[in-house]
Amino acid sequence: MFRAQYQGVSQVDIATIIGIISSIGLLVASMTMGVGIDAFLDLPSILIVCGGTACATMISYPLRDCLNTLSVLKQAFVTQTTTIGEIITGFTMFSAKARKEGLLSLEPNIRQINDPFLRKGLQLTVDGLEPQAIIEILETEISFQESRHRLGADIFQTMGNFAPAFGMIGTLLGLISMLRQLDDPSSIGPAMSLALVTTFYGAILANMIFIPIAGKLRARSQDETMIKELIVQGILSLCRGDNPRIIEQKLHAFLPPSARISIFR
Repeated sequence: MFRAQYQGVSQVDIATIIGIISSIGLLVASMTMGVGIDAFLDLPSILIVCGGTACATMISYPLRDCLNTLSVLKQAFVTQTTTIGEIITGFTMFSAKARKEGLLSLEPNIRQINDPFLRKGLQLTVDGLEPQAIIEILETEISFQESRHRLGADIFQTMGNFAPAFGMIGTLLGLISMLRQLDDPSSIGPAMSLALVTTFYGAILANMIFIPIAGKLRARSQDETMIKELIVQGILSLCRGDNPRIIEQKLHAFLPPSARISIFR
């Protein structure tokens, strides 16, 4: 039987960590080899970009959804270790046991499963609920899960849209201030450089943090939805009493041909 900790075992997504560290490292190295990091540090610019982006996001979404972004953010840094192949193998073995001993024999296995979606589907099956009713319950849960995940990705995408805009606003404020002090031509260069820092901050936050995280959250949502759809098909096959080999072939449709490994070979 596949691991009882299905979707309870998670690990850090190395790709996200490497991407963030590498991009920051390259950025810092480029600044160091140029005029130095000090030229890119300006507290008012940080306040304009970060504060403005946060405020505009709170105007766009309810406060509750904005506060939940921290819990959503962890999904970009965590990945599940259980593979689709393990899930398919598990359903195949569930089917073999159910055909020999009946669906009620799966009750002990249900109590060992941490994933609430899989546990609910198996429990409904063991309880004898009609297959159509089970599918309606599980599909409704998938639909609302997609809505929640979409909201999290949309919030980060919105922040990615706002950050460059507030960077430009900060630059305009800096230019206005600079143009009012043209009596000293020697101050134009440093003032112009400082005015452009806010645009720099906005572009960095949008293209290195917010937009990539939104993309990763969408990818995570697609992966989780596919796994849940696979579970739905497995539950439906269990309800119908399908042969284990037939269940395996049905669920293999979720995998590319090169990744399909049969336990019957």
